[in-house]
Amino acid sequence: MKIVIFGLTLSSSWGNGHATLWRGLICALRARGHEIVFFEKDVPYYAAHRDFTSFPSAKLVLYSDWAAISSMAARQVAGADATIITSYCPDANIAAHLSFDAAPGALHVFYDLDTPITLARVNAGDHVEYLPTDGLHNFDLVLSYTGGAALDSLKSLLGARRVAPLYGHVDPLAHRPVPGDPQRRADLSYLGTYAYDRQTKLERLFIEPARRRRQKCFVLGGSGYPDSFPWTDNLWFIRHVPPGRHPWFFCSSRLTLNVTRAEMAAMGYCPSGRLFEAAACGTAVLSDSWEGLDGFLRPGEEILIANTTEDALNALEYSDEELARIGRAGRERVLGEHTSAHRSQELITLLEDQSCGESFPRPETAPAFSPSPSPRSSSP
Repeated sequence: MKIVIFGLTLSSSWGNGHATLWRGLICALRARGHEIVFFEKDVPYYAAHRDFTSFPSAKLVLYSDWAAISSMAARQVAGADATIITSYCPDANIAAHLSFDAAPGALHVFYDLDTPITLARVNAGDHVEYLPTDGLHNFDLVLSYTGGAALDSLKSLLGARRVAPLYGHVDPLAHRPVPGDPQRRADLSYLGTYAYDRQTKLERLFIEPARRRRQKCFVLGGSGYPDSFPWTDNLWFIRHVPPGRHPWFFCSSRLTLNVTRAEMAAMGYCPSGRLFEAAACGTAVLSDSWEGLDGFLRPGEEILIANTTEDALNALEYSDEELARIGRAGRERVLGEHTSAHRSQELITLLEDQSCGESFPRPETAPAFSPSPSPRSSSP
């Protein structure tokens, strides 16, 4: 297949979770013989923190203005078997209309890598800039990074006709056990960009344990953290950990923490790419809980769960041998079910499904998108 993608970013992993996921998925798709073209708007935020501009597994098109590449985009789309528009793509609306008009015979896919955030904004009556004004009913397939109830909401709120989850994943060639930091081994680490709606859990499961266990070493890696962040003397900070250094970061930890954004945790079925990355490195993972987590990793055997500070403190008391056992079990599960190769096969199976776009109401008969403001937004 030739697949043309209009996404947020492939070239920069700074402050977003999209780039690393796309890199692994595209490499896996290319290994299966598929041709990938990825269009990315060259915005200053990512241009200042670009990991690379040359990607051997795909044709990466960086552009400053849609008008400059509209003809090229039309040619690429016209020859595509499938087009994929993603959440937070700056030109999602224009790209969607181009795909519908220039490639009527192709499969048209929308991939929401931020489904709970999308749905929360729709429920609040907010304008969601990356959603087509008439919703998702023109797409043959809507993919969601989040499963469970989110899939039903994509149908009921946004008119999606056919939905399926395409969960997070990991490239085991990029994320594997490596030598860690010989000078400083973290008792508990956390890797993630700053997010306000993660802060309460982060303080409960990471900062408070650091305050109570002054003799232990805590390491935080990520961008966007404010000066007002509640640092402690035993908490070490790495401002940005590029993808190539993620294995080193995880393997420098006895235990690493996964914290899910509030809207995603509330919907459940939302494994982050970082969770799978850490497990693939053989590091024991401590995670907040959410519905469906046990379908990806078995609590107590392949992952540890913490909802309270006491839970996190108890996890810190596990012996090195116990944590190593959990790390090995988590790695085995992830390599068996949650790699980029697994997700690429799932994607191709969905695209090759003969019912895609056929056994569902066509756009002209499907319900149109008509968001209803939430009670809060409609009150005085």
